[in-house]
Amino acid sequence: MKRRDFLKVTGIGAAGAATLAAPAIAQSMPELKWRLTASWPKSLDTLWGGVELMAKLVGEATDNKFQIQAFAGGEIVPGLQVLDAVQNGTVEMGHTASYYYFGKDPTFAFGTAVPFGPNQRLNQAWYMLGGGRELLNQFYKGYNVTSFLAGNTGCQMGGWFRKEINTVDDLKGLKMRIGGFAGRVMQRLGVVPQQLAGGDIYPALEKGTIDAAEWVGPYDDEKLGFNKVAPHYYYPGWWEGGPMLLALVNLDKWNSLPKAYQSALEQAGQAANSWMMAKYDQGNPPALKKLLAGGTKLHSFSPPIMQACLKATKELYAETAATNPNFKKVLESMNSFTTNGYQWFQVAELGYDSFMARNPQG
Repeated sequence: MKRRDFLKVTGIGAAGAATLAAPAIAQSMPELKWRLTASWPKSLDTLWGGVELMAKLVGEATDNKFQIQAFAGGEIVPGLQVLDAVQNGTVEMGHTASYYYFGKDPTFAFGTAVPFGPNQRLNQAWYMLGGGRELLNQFYKGYNVTSFLAGNTGCQMGGWFRKEINTVDDLKGLKMRIGGFAGRVMQRLGVVPQQLAGGDIYPALEKGTIDAAEWVGPYDDEKLGFNKVAPHYYYPGWWEGGPMLLALVNLDKWNSLPKAYQSALEQAGQAANSWMMAKYDQGNPPALKKLLAGGTKLHSFSPPIMQACLKATKELYAETAATNPNFKKVLESMNSFTTNGYQWFQVAELGYDSFMARNPQG
């Protein structure tokens, strides 16, 4: 029997044929509209761009049955209140840096980065395959959220300073935008840490409310104009060797999702993660050259400052682990994975990268 005759006999007709041809997910899955609140302003096309890409891909993968509307920091809640909004169900999900919520529990820092922690690749490898995600989601469960990977900036810069910082004594009394665990470390060296959302940093630096600020790296920092109000640019950002950005999802909402939608969300997060890393690798080199051409003064933190920061970090780790079982458990897992990883990296990766950096091609 010809297909046309079959459709006539069965009474399906043209409309029915279209239904048969439609993807199975479009026929059987529910229509959902979620809201996502992010910690980032729309002016940052890397961080915000990752959010937009993730939402777009979820819609495409589900034939727009599952739609996610994204909101920048401040549109629904301030950028540093994403966790609270997801936890209490104001929104279904968020895109943020977990260490913003360090004040609730220091264990939150591991969801993004901790001082002298793993680099970009090792950090996400630990999260994905080294037990990090399971440990963190077990911890996040107490806040009614779960997580999946949705971005990484790569190693960040040490920040912008209104004056040169040459010795540990130069840090004393310095008011610096730096939050989370790193802020506590710097506090031990005399810094007065301030936690500000991205959009609030420039006016505070311009008015002298703060003396220094760290954000991400050349591409984003230049967009926010920090070079106009603080001439000294330091590296490396030892507190963010490879900071992950996570999608946090309300646990009840996550558990109610069909498995196909859960998979679509996670895969979209992975795509946003890969895109963001590539975007920073593309954008940071020319942005740094532009900053230097405009008069920015590039400095490395001195060895005494680096060693003092490392010492203070280890002391704070030991003190925190002694009183916080969750922190201790995650720290031990991350450190074990990182140590093994760097033993391998110094064999091939470091050797190759060092050679290539000394011998540029073209």
